[in-house]
Amino acid sequence: MDYEGFIESKAVSALHTDSIQMDADDLNPKLYSFQRDIVRWALAKGRAAIFADCGLGKTPMQLEWADRVVRARGGMVLILAPLAVASQTVSEGTKFGITVNLCETADDLKPGINITNYEKLGKFENTEFTGVVLDESSILKSFSGKVRSQIIDFFSNTPFRLACTATPAPNDYMELGNHAEFLGIMSYTEMLAMFFVHDGGQTSKWRLKGHAEDVFWEWMGSWAVVMESPSDLGYEIEGYDLPELRIHEIIADGDEPITEAMTLTQRRQARRDTLAERCEAAAALVNNSTEQWLVWCDLNAESDTLHKMIESSVEVKGSDKNTDKTNRMLGFSIGAYRSLVTKPSIAGFGMNWQQCHNMIFVGLSDSYEQYYQAVRRCWRFGQTAPVDVYIIISAKEGTVKENIARKEADSIRMKTAMIEQTKEITKKELKTTCRLSTPYEPTVRMMLPPWEEMSYECA
Repeated sequence: MDYEGFIESKAVSALHTDSIQMDADDLNPKLYSFQRDIVRWALAKGRAAIFADCGLGKTPMQLEWADRVVRARGGMVLILAPLAVASQTVSEGTKFGITVNLCETADDLKPGINITNYEKLGKFENTEFTGVVLDESSILKSFSGKVRSQIIDFFSNTPFRLACTATPAPNDYMELGNHAEFLGIMSYTEMLAMFFVHDGGQTSKWRLKGHAEDVFWEWMGSWAVVMESPSDLGYEIEGYDLPELRIHEIIADGDEPITEAMTLTQRRQARRDTLAERCEAAAALVNNSTEQWLVWCDLNAESDTLHKMIESSVEVKGSDKNTDKTNRMLGFSIGAYRSLVTKPSIAGFGMNWQQCHNMIFVGLSDSYEQYYQAVRRCWRFGQTAPVDVYIIISAKEGTVKENIARKEADSIRMKTAMIEQTKEITKKELKTTCRLSTPYEPTVRMMLPPWEEMSYECA
């Protein structure tokens, strides 16, 4: 490789040869204007990420993107989604006039748009796809490194790729690196080497190089749209306002929370010691109400006890068959069950449960992301009622609510900064990546100067 080739190989770019140029007016008229602009941008990129908060329409956007890829290039597009979200996406496709084929194995594939669960990817080996969509793509962090690598390797030759998830944590560079590597833009290690410096003795601590900060956000804005509301990108769309979120803390054993630091083992033991009291408090809330309730737990014993104590409840456990999990979660969506008992790790991603506005956390893990995702199943754009979240804890667990509030404030501050850093870049991208022009319609006859007329006569 000569020097010019070496320099060219180091250029930071998110452009690919696979591109589909569309005008906004040609896209699905049921999409909002900001959704059409994002789909048009993603098609022109060929490989892109949509980081949009819950309720902003990631599902119809990814369906329209997949439909346009199939129309323009033929073949098959595969959508990978969390459990139960696949069936929900099929129904959403019907609303937008887009057919989606639900698959269990490669034998079920059909030309067009197909969808399956992440866990079933191994049943589609040696299959070529024109395009792929990762729905709730941040779920990659929940998988082992082996599964993450499998997904990245599986689609390394797929021309069109789209990743969709809620706004990522700005300091979670692993998540951003995973997305960049899946899209074939840059590997995670290359991203770290180019933009970051190792900070201290812990291998997980990285920070942006001072001189690389602006370049990093510009690079990210070239392949990812980041938004928490249409107004972030200058769109004023009626109905995109979140209702009030009300957090209530209930101390089951009636004492003031212990303030000294506790280890994870000590907190878990405190949960086991007060399991009955916490479950009784949760059951009282649900059984004395006629509304729907979503009840989150952390331990298997909590799940079993809650299901027994709560009247007319349905339980979704990790050991259940996938078909049973899907049927129960979808049944809750349509109001067939008054209360659902499960864990955020099972049902915390992707489900749309705006019909419910009451939820209880009987046990909390140390993952703020799991808590946030669980809350956003109900507290999302499209929810019409205030959402009440009850956190039931033991005094021995410490100040859980304060810890959540602190992490939430940190997350909001960092997300706001990230959106602020990328919104102008994103606005520019949405306008320039795809052709935006006003047709030229001449109305005045052009007159050639005398010397130009002479040159034509001589020729």
